[in-house]
Amino acid sequence: MAKKNDGYLSAAESRRISRENRRITDQLEKKRKRKNVPESEYLTQMRDPENAVEFDDLHTYFFTDAGTVKSVDGVSFDVPIGKTVGVVGESGCGKSVTSLSLMQLLQRPQGQIISGSIRLNMGNGKAYEISNVPQEKMQKLRGNMISMIFQEPMTSLNPVFRIGAQIDEVIALHDGEGKSKEEIKKRSIEALDMVGIANSEGVYNMFPHELSGGMRQRVMIAMALVCSPRIIIADEPTTALDVTIQAQILDLLRNLKDKINSSIMLITHDLGVIAEMADYVVVMYAGRVIEKGTAEEIFAHPAHPYTIGLMASKPVVGRKVDKLYSIPGKVPNPINMPDYCYFRDRCEMKLPCCDGEYPCMISLSPTHKVSCYRFYEEHLKEAEAVDMPEEIREQLRASAQIAAETEK
Repeated sequence: MAKKNDGYLSAAESRRISRENRRITDQLEKKRKRKNVPESEYLTQMRDPENAVEFDDLHTYFFTDAGTVKSVDGVSFDVPIGKTVGVVGESGCGKSVTSLSLMQLLQRPQGQIISGSIRLNMGNGKAYEISNVPQEKMQKLRGNMISMIFQEPMTSLNPVFRIGAQIDEVIALHDGEGKSKEEIKKRSIEALDMVGIANSEGVYNMFPHELSGGMRQRVMIAMALVCSPRIIIADEPTTALDVTIQAQILDLLRNLKDKINSSIMLITHDLGVIAEMADYVVVMYAGRVIEKGTAEEIFAHPAHPYTIGLMASKPVVGRKVDKLYSIPGKVPNPINMPDYCYFRDRCEMKLPCCDGEYPCMISLSPTHKVSCYRFYEEHLKEAEAVDMPEEIREQLRASAQIAAETEK
């Protein structure tokens, strides 16, 4: 890519990239906007009928004037029915883009699903390939089969409509056939009751700005769950809330999930929230899944150096330290990703072999998988001898101790 010495693209190069991007996105948009698409085009089969959603080698790119950003670059994991899957990783690692791909809410035409598969279990042996579902059909699935609790409720609620009108709209759109306005209103008030709002009839007639952050988040949860979706995407649902309200919201989500037998895809930075809520954990870094397993496996014996670094950087009750550990370095440029392990330049446990191509997934148990050269059979002894910071070594010892106690 021809760049000037100061690191900026030339105007000619930028125009060339824009033309190429337009050509690719126009083709993808043409396919996406087709009308009267037969159901057979997006019908598929689940690999495992016990899964609510299956992500299989998903690639979601953003075509910018500076180049192509591979936000999600080959992500694969499952969300089992009735379970909570926690997706964890630092900002910009592709967590939210993965969930927006499932909802088909990417910023288009720049954001596009390029390849891979997202299979949604519709029940009764039927499944949809989300990447092929046309727009008009997708509008009926959103809020009905899949719903999302967004990160900031104040920007997700419409400031000029009352709370009741916004919940009524969801019911009328997805489940309003044959229902009168009074019946829809009654169901909206029941939904507000369900999420623990005491003055539900009063809140029904209020505007979003009249409510506190916790109340607005409860309203968002009521809107998301009012049609009993099969999968709930909770995108950092507690980030804007204080600690006591966080605990209430998490309890509420857990109880409501069991009540309507839904699955939750929980996106967060907070390892404490993941430990409390998740059955399975997916750790993402720079658009890829680097480790996945049950919550017990990830917390008791983290395997990838990035996961170990995340665990070492959180405060521990009863242990006093002068300074918390932080992972050195920064994430590589998303427009020009390296051809080796994306974490290599930040890794404090790296081996000489890490200069090779991106490592493939290694199974440590039937459910625990990690993408790291340290677990290749031929590098195990080499990995044991590597020098590493004391915080990392301490985390490994703590993990081994937890694992031993669990086995007892």
